[in-house]
Amino acid sequence: MLCRTANDLYWASRHMERAENTARLIDVTLRIAQLPERYDRGKAEAAPWRRALEALGMAQAVRARYGGIDAETVLQHLLLAADNPSSIYNCLRAAREAARAQRVAITAEMYEDLNTSWLDMRGNSWARIHGEGISNLLEWVKSRSASFRGVTIGTLGRGEGYHFLQLGAFIERADWAIRLLDIAGSEDAEGGDGQDAIDYFRWSALLQSLSAFETYRRLYRESVSAARVAELMLLQETNPRSLATCTQTLHQVLQTLAGGQPLEAVRRAGALAAQSRYARIDEVLATGLEAWLQDAMGRLIRLGEEIHRQFMVSTDLAAPLPAQQNQGAG
Repeated sequence: MLCRTANDLYWASRHMERAENTARLIDVTLRIAQLPERYDRGKAEAAPWRRALEALGMAQAVRARYGGIDAETVLQHLLLAADNPSSIYNCLRAAREAARAQRVAITAEMYEDLNTSWLDMRGNSWARIHGEGISNLLEWVKSRSASFRGVTIGTLGRGEGYHFLQLGAFIERADWAIRLLDIAGSEDAEGGDGQDAIDYFRWSALLQSLSAFETYRRLYRESVSAARVAELMLLQETNPRSLATCTQTLHQVLQTLAGGQPLEAVRRAGALAAQSRYARIDEVLATGLEAWLQDAMGRLIRLGEEIHRQFMVSTDLAAPLPAQQNQGAG
């Protein structure tokens, strides 16, 4: 397969996964922002929204551009900002453009699905989104991502094109498994009376935003806790969005693409998959969750760079999100 085709398919899939996970990030942040017990009056929204931007590595840029961080500013930046390459608006646009450049490599249904998503998103404005409800838009984004995933699985042959689409989706999802955990694991918890209830609410909010609350209940009999949520998101192979699931899939796909060659990308993916597969949450917490997450994120970034070096062209249509500025889940 031509490098340009591989690049376009990889990023089309990555952009759709990023749009969905940005919607999930906004959802969990909206839920956490409803916790008045946790923040002083003037910071009831600013603190969780700042935390969301820090997990994306965007806090300094947003503060410099808008002069501060509040809910409306962050929402507009993540949903509609034309100058934010990772806004949902730009993710849907870039996915459609990448697919249009490779229409012969995908099915007509796949392109039509992406084109519909982009045309619908292009017609949105802040006034319309605010009037119809942010939550409605977030659910729409998640459903459009699921629609593209479904039509891809249902219509595209299992050749190299399909494998590069998988690479893009799962490396992006692995990245967000770490970032979304960082949102709920805020360092701003103050302790004191009611803190247990607050912690329960924010970890439950994360599970609900990830559509994983029922999965948690089936796996664990105990109350929702930080340790078990971290285990579910990082190490639990039965969770389709966990870091363990994503890295194992990446390793398998890269082995297929390598065709038996000893590629560095395959070695890196295998090492990362083994790290998440054989880790134990009690050991991770004992040695420090923050350090473990930072190490996993670093390995994931280097894996992405190696995939690009091995398979892609020199100029991307987009780039990975910045590393977190203040990783502090726990």
